[in-house]
Amino acid sequence: MSTEAVTWAMDRAPMPRTEKGKPDTTARHVLQVLAEHASPAGTDAHPSVLRIQYRTGFDRATVQRALRRLEKAGLIAKDGIREGRTRYKLAMELHRPATDWSDLEREEDELRSAAAERKRRSRAKGVTHGKSVTVTDSEGVTVTHAESVTDECHALKVRSSRTERSPNHQQPSDKQLLEDSSPAAASTEQQAEAAPVQTKSGSEKTEHHLRAFGAFWSNYPKKRDREEAKKAWIAAIERGVDPKHMVDAAQAYARERFGQEPKYTKLPANWLNKGCYDDEPDPQPGPQLRAVSGGYEPYRDPTDQSVYDEDL
Repeated sequence: MSTEAVTWAMDRAPMPRTEKGKPDTTARHVLQVLAEHASPAGTDAHPSVLRIQYRTGFDRATVQRALRRLEKAGLIAKDGIREGRTRYKLAMELHRPATDWSDLEREEDELRSAAAERKRRSRAKGVTHGKSVTVTDSEGVTVTHAESVTDECHALKVRSSRTERSPNHQQPSDKQLLEDSSPAAASTEQQAEAAPVQTKSGSEKTEHHLRAFGAFWSNYPKKRDREEAKKAWIAAIERGVDPKHMVDAAQAYARERFGQEPKYTKLPANWLNKGCYDDEPDPQPGPQLRAVSGGYEPYRDPTDQSVYDEDL
């Protein structure tokens, strides 16, 4: 395995895109397998299609289509035939633009701002005012045509708290809005205020919970039982788990399982249901390196022929 080629494929290689401009995670996964079998210069990558199927879990047709898309994107190029298999060269001179990261950060900020705005509007709609209440310096109160003194007193408390604010009171910052939108802050405020708050329907809650599921699914190292994983994802969020925490933990687990036996990788639904996002990552020993001209490369036992066998 070439450390240089794998690092390029995972971090620095441009992200392949679908025809609709979405990230082509399937093609990127195939590119990473090619990098595992390439030389440090990105050449001589000739794993069989069967080998790529075994590493990725994709079917044969999916792998072949992904290879064609990578060629079309200029990330790989055919470089002859070796042992009856197509040999590829990786375009390691291409690098991922820095704007990819800034675009992701901007999208994250927009999602958080939109969530905070929806929360603010929901609170504003949830306040119920009395039919007729007059407040004078938060001391004198005149109630007319009142049906329920209790309801009018509650409305008075809400209006009085707003009247007593300074005229120069500033609007909350985006950070404060984000903090206010957290489950803990919402629970505290609901206990402090007796005013009724409109609740979301079941379909709206599900859509809200699944908004970040795509990021989790694209980062998790084993893509099986998507619908079961969705249910486990929703259940975890309803338990109060932060979606970003689960996505970050999935990325760490993918790095931990990289190059390991796929059959020992947990299914995503089991990983979520068991709360594995809170596990400490296992320490992974680094590869044994030996000095060569121009740097280092992983050590290979010359007597072990299995490491050179590219077929199952």
